[in-house]
Amino acid sequence: MKKTLVILLAVISLASCSEYQEALKSEDMGLKYSFADSLYDAGKYRKSVKLWEQIVPAYRGKPQAERIMYLYADSHYQVEDYYLAGYQFDRFVSAYPDSDKAEEAQYKAAVSYAELSPNYQLDQSETEKGLDYLQQFITAYPESEYAADASERIKELSIKLQKKSYMVAKGWHKIMDYPVAISAFDDFLSDYPGSPFREAAFFYKLDSQYQYGSKSIYVLVKPRLEEAIEMYETLIRYFPEGEYRAQADEIKADIDQILENYS
Repeated sequence: MKKTLVILLAVISLASCSEYQEALKSEDMGLKYSFADSLYDAGKYRKSVKLWEQIVPAYRGKPQAERIMYLYADSHYQVEDYYLAGYQFDRFVSAYPDSDKAEEAQYKAAVSYAELSPNYQLDQSETEKGLDYLQQFITAYPESEYAADASERIKELSIKLQKKSYMVAKGWHKIMDYPVAISAFDDFLSDYPGSPFREAAFFYKLDSQYQYGSKSIYVLVKPRLEEAIEMYETLIRYFPEGEYRAQADEIKADIDQILENYS
């Protein structure tokens, strides 16, 4: 019985493959359309994509074109080919801005570009593009059922950009290029005032100034360490019970000792 079932399934599979190959080779666009539709409905998106690629040009300008373009874009989306999905949904929204599917298409275009965002250590051009598309979507459809998800994705991408900027500044601190580190932390704090990395940025900016000042030539030690004290006061004003308070207090005590000896 089991052997018979296996043979039957194999026959069905071969027949299905044969039908698919015939549809791919056929000149009958109606046949291709019908078969692509059935594949899409069955969740066989990867196979349907190859047929939609042949169908789209043939139906351009025809009444069926709107539906075909949407299904073509969505097939790419379902197989996580986000580069082509974003591009095709973008084209769909431009071609059919009044479509019933325009809102969903714009959302899926934005998600597609957001999904292309790489690790924070790499170039973040795709992250910025994803953010831009998500923000455009929320502006266009603030009451959309997809708005909450879009907002959450904006938060995630924004934090990735913040981490990139913060880690660049911290990298300068690590290699002991303290003036560049201080400038980079200043830029970070100005660009991302509500960042979860804000406390750490204040601390490492303080530490950079402390290291810079204490290693300076004699005449510059005092003014640079006095700047460090101001940074310490800023840190504890914003984060009096923060993660870095104990380390900051140790730096402050050492600065006070250096300045006392300096005087």
